[in-house]
Amino acid sequence: MKILLINQAFVSPDEPGHTRHFELAKFLQSCGHELVIVASDLNYQTGQQTIERKGIFAEQMIDGVRVLRAYIYPALHRSYFWRIVSFFSFMFSSVWTAFQVKDVDLILGTTPPIFQAVSAWFVAWTRRKPFLLEVRDLWPEFGVSMGVLKNPIVIALGRWLEKFLYTRATHILVNSPAYKDYMVGKGVPEQKITFIPYGTDVDMFNPQIDGSSIRNELGLQDKFVVLYAGALGQANDIDTILRAAERLKPYDKIHFVLFGDGKERPRLQSEADRMKLSNVIFAGARPKKDMPQVVASADLCLAILQDIPMFRTTYPNKVFDYMAAERATVLVIDGITRQLIEDSYGGAYVQPNDDKQLAEIILNLSKNPDIVKQMGLNAREYLARHLDRRDKLNETLELLEKIVNA
Repeated sequence: MKILLINQAFVSPDEPGHTRHFELAKFLQSCGHELVIVASDLNYQTGQQTIERKGIFAEQMIDGVRVLRAYIYPALHRSYFWRIVSFFSFMFSSVWTAFQVKDVDLILGTTPPIFQAVSAWFVAWTRRKPFLLEVRDLWPEFGVSMGVLKNPIVIALGRWLEKFLYTRATHILVNSPAYKDYMVGKGVPEQKITFIPYGTDVDMFNPQIDGSSIRNELGLQDKFVVLYAGALGQANDIDTILRAAERLKPYDKIHFVLFGDGKERPRLQSEADRMKLSNVIFAGARPKKDMPQVVASADLCLAILQDIPMFRTTYPNKVFDYMAAERATVLVIDGITRQLIEDSYGGAYVQPNDDKQLAEIILNLSKNPDIVKQMGLNAREYLARHLDRRDKLNETLELLEKIVNA
């Protein structure tokens, strides 16, 4: 099979961000298939250009994976208005770029952002090929819940576009069981939706990996390190972490390390300076290939989102990586991820937006290393049994073959 993916936010292992589609491409390659990727020429976390491009797109090979880097207007982190402008610019450039790829069997579109999925549908419709829609987050509902989308006309158009894509897709792939329930409630036939969680590579995040080089680099050799790894955006509620860190200032052994980048980073760093948080380090973005060492440097890991009902439907991918690395997770997200942590006995749940409870839980765990270690052991054992990415990639391959053969 030859599959074409349009994904503005695709990243390689040499960039910060989630590399699932690169791993899918390598897996399909090992099975005799090819995944060609149309991506933007900017990294979605840092906003930095990934390749020098002349014309609408530039082609590169990344460890045998063919990637076509299409133009995107470089304004992802300026404002929400300019972010939409960037999305639209890629929507058009990605269509032109996708038409340069010949002899495709299936078009794979992914959302968010939702506009690139429209590009994938248009290419599939024009070429009379099946269109697989991968839904990673529920848009526009997440934007409405966060208050990012307020204009009733824009919201109505977004929901119309969502319904349009669900109707036109040959099949829909979701990474959360709650997304499937949501779509069935919207009238999408249940047999049209397949749930396959991403999971993680249990070998990549081997618990034997030594994270001491990261600790030495940050001067945290003898500290209790609480790690957050991921985007620093509006959805991530890093302010609650800062307030918890302020409560824990008297306990100088506990340090918070934030690996990642995003639109909110300058404001958050200014806020940490204002609060005089010497126990918080903004460590910057790291490529995915460095993340096993980064997670190995932690004693305890954090996953957090705003207190929004829609966020109870989502699986943050970082939690899978924490679990594979045999690290306990303090989870400040309700819903299906809370159920995952509680079923695995792999961490502790904190009510979203409750910095007092967050500080208390972290302080208590810092005094009980045996409990933290057992939580980590539980987490990895559960993940290896239920969420090994090799199993999930095989399930994805079966779905792709089924669609193409049909």
